[in-house]
Amino acid sequence: MSTNSDAAATPPVPLPAPERCAALRDAFLAQGFTADGVLELLGGPAYAALGRGETVPAERATREPGPLAALVRLFLLQGAVPRSAVADVLPVEECLADGWLRAEGDLVRAAVDVRPYGGPDGQDWFVVSDLGCAVGGAAGARGGPDVVLGVGGASMTLAGITVRDKGVRVLDLGAGSGIQALHAGVHASSVTATDLNPRALAATRLTLGLSGAAEAELHEGSLFEPVAGESFDLVVSNPPFVISPSRRLTYRDGGMRGDELCRSLVEQAGAYLSEGGYCQLLANWEHTGEGDWRERVARWVPAGCDAWIVQREVQDVAEYAELWLRDAGDRPGADAYAERYDAWLEEFASRGTRAVGFGWITLRKSAAAVAGGASLTVEEWPHAVEQPLGDEVRGHFARQDFLRGVRDDSLLATKFVMAGDVVQEQVGRPGEEDPEHVVLRRGRGMRRALRADTVGAGFVGACDGSLSAGRILDAIAQLVGEDSGALREATPRVIREMVAEGFLEPVAAAERGASMRAPSRRP
Repeated sequence: MSTNSDAAATPPVPLPAPERCAALRDAFLAQGFTADGVLELLGGPAYAALGRGETVPAERATREPGPLAALVRLFLLQGAVPRSAVADVLPVEECLADGWLRAEGDLVRAAVDVRPYGGPDGQDWFVVSDLGCAVGGAAGARGGPDVVLGVGGASMTLAGITVRDKGVRVLDLGAGSGIQALHAGVHASSVTATDLNPRALAATRLTLGLSGAAEAELHEGSLFEPVAGESFDLVVSNPPFVISPSRRLTYRDGGMRGDELCRSLVEQAGAYLSEGGYCQLLANWEHTGEGDWRERVARWVPAGCDAWIVQREVQDVAEYAELWLRDAGDRPGADAYAERYDAWLEEFASRGTRAVGFGWITLRKSAAAVAGGASLTVEEWPHAVEQPLGDEVRGHFARQDFLRGVRDDSLLATKFVMAGDVVQEQVGRPGEEDPEHVVLRRGRGMRRALRADTVGAGFVGACDGSLSAGRILDAIAQLVGEDSGALREATPRVIREMVAEGFLEPVAAAERGASMRAPSRRP
């Protein structure tokens, strides 16, 4: 671990005691210090600016005195507030004694960042992190190596892609401020959270307690070490994936060379999954001159697991170094900036790294994969998606199960329905009778697009669950004057692609999905 001088800051103060979280939560709720309440007070533009780390609009919106404005200035803007302004709002003496506040004469300041966060079902949650670190950026300038960040884009991405089955046993590996454990508590039968940083575990305990959420088992240690020999139905991880020349900040720098930490995490994960269990994590991986990145990352997938690997972004090594130097509070012209920048580029050069990819990896342990028939999808998808994606992830693996178990003759005997979000776009020159080509586009989930010919588009449009794929092709062949046998031979490949990307669903699977989505009729 690096020294405090390397982080260019003194260590943060001890985190508050958790014993009176319930009383503090009640005080927050009584004053409307919630995600919805803060949005109403600040207005949309100021609220959005605060999410980007810009405080001036929120400061203007809280100039008028009031209990909620005082709480926003105290915990979100981290300003000094007169003690009298919060004396009737918070149990001030208890907050001072427990370490939530610190006194400066007649003023008080927050000792930690407490950020209201809306849960998926309207829950009023609160995420605790170190001051100035709730939205990420300049963490190294805010505290020592073990500083704890709050909710950022990466943690929200992971929460959005997670498959959420009821009654499962969940492991949050690298808990940080506790956001994944918070989400898991809604649907899990038990939650275990681990982190190498004891300060992060303390923040997780505060986040859960202040949110009124179920408690989690908290264990200190690296990667899977604290849960050796156990198995889980779901493992989620936003690990310290940054490819860095030093271990400067615990939350981001894993301490292994290159992308070895992500590789190690993926390779070990299969041993900790129950049958049918998922491991979902964010990762960085190196692009080198030795082969395609897809082949390299695919080799990480452990035996017995299906995998879906999605690269969302790529940065060249200079962009990457600059991004994480800013994250640590370094700026051009500041002391040691050039030295640290050079060290980063030297590390990449020594490994032949040309660029770095960022994305997500989902593993699923399956009997078919154990038997040697693993499904592996590795793709680049920089386009917009619709969060949450948990159902889309589950659907992806269900479609792979169907496809690897069905022969072409059985495929043609299957009845399909077109997904409800599919639209058709025709592309061609204005005034021409026939389009140059047809694009089928999904409006939900990954928002995929698929180029199709007239036969393919007609086939998809005719899939309403009443006729088998083969019968539809026979009818199309008769309409367009083509040979039915030739269409039956050529089309299964296209059908497989349409099923794999969610444009078509087998009738049985569609009926199961509708049943799962139907509202409960219980009184």
